[in-house]
Amino acid sequence: MSENQSLTRVDRQLLLEDYRRVRSESEAIAAPITAEDAQIQSMPDVSPAKWHLGHTTWFFETFLLSAEEYYQPYREELKILFNSYYNAVGEQHPRSQRGLVSRPTLDEVIDYRHHVDALIRDFLRSASETRFAESAGVILVGLNHEQQHQELMMTDILHVLWSNPLKLAYRDSERPVSHLPAQLTWHGHDEGLYWIGAEKDSFAYDNEHPRHRQFVHGFEIASRVVTNSEYMEFIASGGYECPELWLSDGWATVQAENWCAPLYWERRQGAWWLMTLYGMKPVDPNAPVCHVSYYEADAFARWCGARLPNELEWEVAASDVEIGGNLQESDSVVALGSDEGDLVGEQPMQMFGDVWEWTQSAYLPYPGYRMNDGALGEYNGKFMCNQMVLRGGSFATPTDHLRKSYRNFFYPHSRWQFTGLRLARDLV
Repeated sequence: MSENQSLTRVDRQLLLEDYRRVRSESEAIAAPITAEDAQIQSMPDVSPAKWHLGHTTWFFETFLLSAEEYYQPYREELKILFNSYYNAVGEQHPRSQRGLVSRPTLDEVIDYRHHVDALIRDFLRSASETRFAESAGVILVGLNHEQQHQELMMTDILHVLWSNPLKLAYRDSERPVSHLPAQLTWHGHDEGLYWIGAEKDSFAYDNEHPRHRQFVHGFEIASRVVTNSEYMEFIASGGYECPELWLSDGWATVQAENWCAPLYWERRQGAWWLMTLYGMKPVDPNAPVCHVSYYEADAFARWCGARLPNELEWEVAASDVEIGGNLQESDSVVALGSDEGDLVGEQPMQMFGDVWEWTQSAYLPYPGYRMNDGALGEYNGKFMCNQMVLRGGSFATPTDHLRKSYRNFFYPHSRWQFTGLRLARDLV
């Protein structure tokens, strides 16, 4: 929650409806998997789906209900099991050991959710205007926090199913097929002073504030994201074997991890296949490349004679683009290519949805940034070190969760998220 945001005007009934919708969506995401699937932690960065369902509930219990005099904790041990990284709140179970927590069961976690949901609904209906105004901001943070975990659930479920030798599908229906992508063109922006960051009159995270002016040099940005067929050319040309294309840490990672393609790609009878939420499928050449690290995105851009945009350039380029595209509501559960029919005037395509786009910007505070007080101040600020910014959302991101100022961030070696890239270059 931003300290610059006025939340006293939040409508009580609309907030209640949003609460019901967001909480139901999390359980809908988990519905296709089994209790056994929901237990697995396939690598330290992955959290079991059961943990996501419990943690997002712990958030509301800890930061809202526990402040009410009448409230008694649902189960004391859950305070530790479902705390993620909030040191000001108390002890946490180690992240790398979340898959070892066989109890509570998935059914018990769902019961925990429903218990807290009933109390939150009662609170929203009956709290005084003063108490509601004090708490509305926390609820908004909690709902946006849960939407972040909905996307994490999808990325983690994919990794869990891929780790199973059977390469099981999350969804058994046919995978949508991408259109032939539009020809890549360039959109130029002149140098100048631009406003960056979130407006004050709507919800935004603290890392999107304060809104400020930044000088941006002239640049060009690609009209669409990079496709699988374009990335396959990079692979075929020996891109993973040319150290001169890579940052030092990136080349060391390629060597240590034996990378030769994006995560989930494998060769079958001379063709590339990849794991998707529809199971193992031939690589769709027209779809956006996905599951690449910052290192791979940077190396590909250098191979093209271009670069990644910085986050200021990305926000300037997105300033006149309407938020929409292949997002969670499209229910595709896979990234799809854009065709000429998606062109809107001179605006670039796919700025929102399909894949998160790596930028060359380190995740750092904006000028004048102040971390929020209390435990919620740990939400974003303490991660502003050694990570890179991504923009734009993916096919698993809810539309109403995004803003043009939204700053996602991951470590440069991370690949299990729905991450791709768009090219940029200096305007000469």
